[in-house]
Amino acid sequence: MIDIDTNVLFSLKSFIIYILAINIITFLAMGLDKWKAKHDAWRIPEKSLFIITVLGGGIGTIAGMYIFRHKTKKTYFTIGFPTILILEIILVVYLLIK
Repeated sequence: MIDIDTNVLFSLKSFIIYILAINIITFLAMGLDKWKAKHDAWRIPEKSLFIITVLGGGIGTIAGMYIFRHKTKKTYFTIGFPTILILEIILVVYLLIK
């Protein structure tokens, strides 16, 4: 049986590494989807972009959206991504205070 130390698994350092990694992934996903849109290739489903945003990649998707000028004309992205990010920040602050 594998013994996993949950203190290490859920440490602040692990959380920061996860947040950095998921935001880099989401940023790159936005860039890749924009590239695919320009080259008429298979696209990343919009549902997938929202899922990775909900998983903590809000900063990456918003940064990618504006840097790559991708999905900026779709209201549910321009409102949805920041709303998800704000709700996640509120949740993290709540959990830290609690």
